[in-house]
Amino acid sequence: MSVYDKLKDLNITLPPVSVPAAAYVPYVQSGNLLFLSGHIARKDGKPWAAQLGKNLSTEEGKAAARAVAIDLLGTLHAATGGDLNRVQRIVKVMSLVNSTGDFTEQHLVTNGASELLGEVFGDRGKHARSAFGVAQIPLGACVEIELIAELE
Repeated sequence: MSVYDKLKDLNITLPPVSVPAAAYVPYVQSGNLLFLSGHIARKDGKPWAAQLGKNLSTEEGKAAARAVAIDLLGTLHAATGGDLNRVQRIVKVMSLVNSTGDFTEQHLVTNGASELLGEVFGDRGKHARSAFGVAQIPLGACVEIELIAELE
């Protein structure tokens, strides 16, 4: 099944590439590897400002991470020249979770992104991953995720 058929089945419309908020580019390709800059969680077009363990539940954080993954897919689509089927493998995901010092479910929050990548790419979506709790993310966002993909 095509990646685009799977996205259609999941009722996902890919967003355009977000304009960087600072001095960086949305993605860089080196050989067959594609490095996507960190994308922050957004809700209703604005940064999803919240902190896990304070005013956002693990399930809400997981939804935020899923939303970030959809934004990452939009950037990945642009970076592949409009053909996500060129993705041979999602290699690595790194997730930063804006959380209180006693919140310990960053890995569960990040599952929102990891599970979606698995649904969209199947075995090609299985990836190595890191999930960190941090004191703050730019613009107060609850989650930021970056991604590395290998292209055919």
